[in-house]
Amino acid sequence: MPLDHGDPGGERIEVFARAVVAADKTGADLPWLLFLQGGPGFGGPRLSGRAGLNTALDRYRVLLLDQRGTGRSTPVTRHSLAARGNVADQARYLSMFRADAIVADAELIRREFGGAPWSVLGQSFGGFCTVTYLSTAPEGLAEAFITGGLPGLAATADDVYRITYPRVRARTLAHYGRYPGDVEQARRVARHLAGTQVLLPGGARLTVEAFQSLGAMLGQSTGSDELHYLLEGAFAGDQISDAFLDDVYGHLSFAPGPLYAALHEPCYAQGAATRWSAQRVRAEFPGFGPGPALEASAPLLFTGEMIYPWMFEQDPVLRPMRAAAELIAEHEDWPPLYDAARLAANEVPVAAAVYFDDMYVPRELSLPTAEAIRGLRPWVTNEYEHDGLRVSNGTVLGRLIDMARGLA
Repeated sequence: MPLDHGDPGGERIEVFARAVVAADKTGADLPWLLFLQGGPGFGGPRLSGRAGLNTALDRYRVLLLDQRGTGRSTPVTRHSLAARGNVADQARYLSMFRADAIVADAELIRREFGGAPWSVLGQSFGGFCTVTYLSTAPEGLAEAFITGGLPGLAATADDVYRITYPRVRARTLAHYGRYPGDVEQARRVARHLAGTQVLLPGGARLTVEAFQSLGAMLGQSTGSDELHYLLEGAFAGDQISDAFLDDVYGHLSFAPGPLYAALHEPCYAQGAATRWSAQRVRAEFPGFGPGPALEASAPLLFTGEMIYPWMFEQDPVLRPMRAAAELIAEHEDWPPLYDAARLAANEVPVAAAVYFDDMYVPRELSLPTAEAIRGLRPWVTNEYEHDGLRVSNGTVLGRLIDMARGLA
């Protein structure tokens, strides 16, 4: 693929995709379904058996795309980025890995497959990509299914965080309501971290702020239970346990997806800089400061799916990318990701699951987008959390397929 689709004769990168078909349908003439996973910055799923795509494999030949920069595609890592030259060149390189470029990659692959329109399933950030696809190349789509991924068409990162911070606070308090003992246990961990230098296995310091970011778990179907059991084993005597640190490292390290940290806020950016939005907006919600919790006057609030500049200082995987990330945060000339006029004239059958209590992609932004895309059929539900596609055993995708085809 061209690194820059605006310069097709320039530098090229590789993009990897894996075709998956049910064992009993290998010779069947099945339509293609492109799966766009969440992120940004993570490779396509590595399936064991039919996993969460059993409904898709009943009907389609599925293409699992390692979105540019991830998986077996040309990777973006601290090592590869350092080879790009100066910091400005590194930042420009990072800017080439957003949804618009991912969609352009998909279109080139589709043409390699003969050019017939295909179906697309977008989960979370993959849904953002799908809306970009509907905006820029709807002729490539036969139908589209979106799960937990309808973005606000004009929403900024600030808009997102002003909704999600209160939602994370509510999730934290609901967690404590379910596990009252965790109030004191979280406070005990925070006090220990505030007074003692504790290092994670990868070398990063586990600070109170980093500990709070474990709240990202609370947006998943089993996240509250998993957080409780994590906290339960936090101490071995008077010291933080090694088992706890190992588990926390798995949740907090950006080794599996450094591109996620660099491009999480820019995936919302259109024509304006993000300027570390999560950090700035957090100041509007002083309850997230750890002081009251350390003084035992309030419970410790966890944070959610937010990226902070201190992560690029503390995580060894991100530290070499820090200067480029600073430039990305100040970059203003982001091109538009969505075309409201084209979406208003949409002719592609689209169905979308909007999770009413979604902690990451708020319904307050998703529902206006559902109305703005002509013909889109939304399914608003609180039966599932953000990971409904994965945990519903095919129910979510099956319903969306029926809705898009007028069968439900």
